Amino acid sequence: MQARRTDPVIAYAPPSWLRNAHLQSVLGSSGWRRLRGARALAATGAVTTAHLLDGGDGVRLLGLHSSIGGRAPRGLALLLHGWEGSAESGYMRLTAAHFLRRGFDVFRLNFRDHGPTHHLNEELFHSNRIDEVVHAARDLCARFPSRPLVAAGFSLGGNFALRVAQRAPAAGLPLAAVAAVCPVLDPALTLQQMERGMPLYLRHFERKWRESLLRKRALFPQLRTMDDRVLRMGMRDLTEWLVLRHTTFGSLDEYFAGYSIAGERLAGLAVSAHVLTSEDDPVIPADGFRALPDNPCLQVEIARWGGHCGFIENARLDGYAERWAVERLLADPRVASH
Repeated sequence: MQARRTDPVIAYAPPSWLRNAHLQSVLGSSGWRRLRGARALAATGAVTTAHLLDGGDGVRLLGLHSSIGGRAPRGLALLLHGWEGSAESGYMRLTAAHFLRRGFDVFRLNFRDHGPTHHLNEELFHSNRIDEVVHAARDLCARFPSRPLVAAGFSLGGNFALRVAQRAPAAGLPLAAVAAVCPVLDPALTLQQMERGMPLYLRHFERKWRESLLRKRALFPQLRTMDDRVLRMGMRDLTEWLVLRHTTFGSLDEYFAGYSIAGERLAGLAVSAHVLTSEDDPVIPADGFRALPDNPCLQVEIARWGGHCGFIENARLDGYAERWAVERLLADPRVASH
């Protein structure tokens, strides 16, 4: 059975010069968009403060809370970035600006070892560290009890958002709804796509990850086994090295299965979830979204264009995806009823 999906294809139609998937993907996370996001966030007049959240078992996660003074917020939005992004990524700032303009407070969370956080925790980041994100979200709710609570994530952050939604009821997390843009479904397949496709994506993430691991090694010399030979490995070999030495998983396949949300894994989802992806995403095949379970809590929209977390609309680099996330969440009945 297929996940519920909006048909016909959603109303996102960029001009012809923006219909290249690789151009969309590159522009979506470009420095220009980062600058555009900084300006959009500043224009809201929001006050932003940094907070260390409790991730459980001594883990500390850093995030940024933004609020516009003189008003009671309509709710609180938790934003989750992609792998090797940060709370200051352009799409995070742009989404925050949209939420703030609609009356919400916003918290942009950095995952472990992302942004300026490598010093906070000795152990390395990996994608199965979902428990600390759920724990941090509970701490966030205790500090800022605005209701409703919603979450939005991009790429790996979309994967995390959907897994947080899965765990929210049992964790006592009052999460009303989530939105995920191009979420990683099957990480094993995503790695295969990067290995077989244009080298641009694989090289980008290899470079960013090596830089992150070098910062980590400088801060924690006890990680000296992560020597230069290890850091010269390709993505697959380096991931397997990390899995076997810094996680409890016994193989790369077991690790990937640990955070996969493909197939029937979202069948029991009880929190309202909205998913946006594109037919031309160069790293996450759209067919995986069509194979998701028929769950009334899960709404999937597949655009003809957009690349991976691009969805750029014009030369000003306006983004459909950031606006989509806010509009879908604020229109969700579980959010609107608060």
